[in-house]
Amino acid sequence: MHEQFNLIIEVLGTISFAMSGSFAAMQKRLDPFGVLIIAFVTSVGGGTVRDLLLDAPVFWMTDMLTCSLIFFTCVFSMIFKSIEKNFKVTLFIFDSFGLGLFTIIGVQKGLSAGFHPLICLTLGTITGCFGGIIRDILLNRIPLIFRKEIYATACIVGGGIFLLMTRYSGLSYTLVQVSTILLIVAIRTFAVKYHWRIPKFYGYENNDEM
Repeated sequence: MHEQFNLIIEVLGTISFAMSGSFAAMQKRLDPFGVLIIAFVTSVGGGTVRDLLLDAPVFWMTDMLTCSLIFFTCVFSMIFKSIEKNFKVTLFIFDSFGLGLFTIIGVQKGLSAGFHPLICLTLGTITGCFGGIIRDILLNRIPLIFRKEIYATACIVGGGIFLLMTRYSGLSYTLVQVSTILLIVAIRTFAVKYHWRIPKFYGYENNDEM
C-alpha cells in the first residue's frame, strides 16, 4: 500500500513540476524543444542531485515512466496554453504542488537510507527545490529560493512536521504524507497571498526586490 501511494506521489510530483517548467519556458517564449528541456530539468533536477548525493542510480535513467510522463505533460501544456492565459497563476499552482510532493519523496529516500533526520530533511529540501533552481538559472532568472518568497522554508517546515508526525502522531502513514504535502502547499500559498517573507539584514533600494 505504501509503495503504491509513493508511486502516486512521484507521478503527481513529476507532472506538477513538468507543467511548472513548461509554463515557465512558455513565459520566456521558448520553442517546443526548449519547453521540453526546461520541463525535464525542472522535474528531475532535484531528484538527480539527491541520488548523486546518495550514491544511488539516478532514478530517471532506469525509469522510462518518468521520461514519458514529462514528454506527454509537456505536449499537453503546450496545447493547454491556447486555453489558459494566466501563466503566472498556473505556474504557481503546479510549482507549489511539485514542491510539496517532491519534498516528501526526498525525506522518505533519506529515511530509507537510514540517515539522521536532519540529513533527511536536507535531502527533502534539495529534492523539492533544485529542479526549480536549475529551471530559473536556465531561464536567466534569480531562483525563487534566493528571492523574497518563502520557498525552501516551506520545505523545511513541512518536512520537519512529516518527520515528527511519522514518529509521534500515531496517524496512518498515508494520512501523514497527504497532510504534510498540503501543508507545504498551504505555506507557499499563504506566504504569497499575505506577503510573508524572511527578514533581511538590509533595506530595499531602487526596487532591488524585483
